[in-house]
Amino acid sequence: MSTVDHATFADIEELVELRLGYLKDDFGALPQEQTESVPVELVPYLRFHLGRDLRVFVARRDGCIACTAWLLLVDKPPSPRFPHGRTGVLFNVYTRPSHRKQGLAHQVMRALLDDARSLGLDVVELHATDDGYPLYKSLGFMDDSSTHRPMRMMLVP
Repeated sequence: MSTVDHATFADIEELVELRLGYLKDDFGALPQEQTESVPVELVPYLRFHLGRDLRVFVARRDGCIACTAWLLLVDKPPSPRFPHGRTGVLFNVYTRPSHRKQGLAHQVMRALLDDARSLGLDVVELHATDDGYPLYKSLGFMDDSSTHRPMRMMLVP
């Protein structure tokens, strides 16, 4: 049996552990300096943002957090794509390997999307991995077609 709810400050240590698991799955083996620096940077980030502009949903099972999904709330100037300017960026959807293929990510995502609607968000955006793509499609996410190209500039090495 699992329960889905919001993460709290008491969950921060476990959220850091799960974030590292997500990053290792996404990027492969992390260099030692990143394995050490992520917790140092992430703990104060979570202490400041959790419950403010960051909503973390978790599925709890067997005395631990089995699955997470993070929603960063972002206010933008209104546009045709987000008429009220209220948007969310979804990231770090991660299920512990021992709890995968049991529907937990679907449960967590439904709770997150219900919350996003109740907050009046215009849109929830994400970058899907190949593994996560079928889940997001089943929940109603659509491929984004735009004349804009995603780009980035790394400002730190």
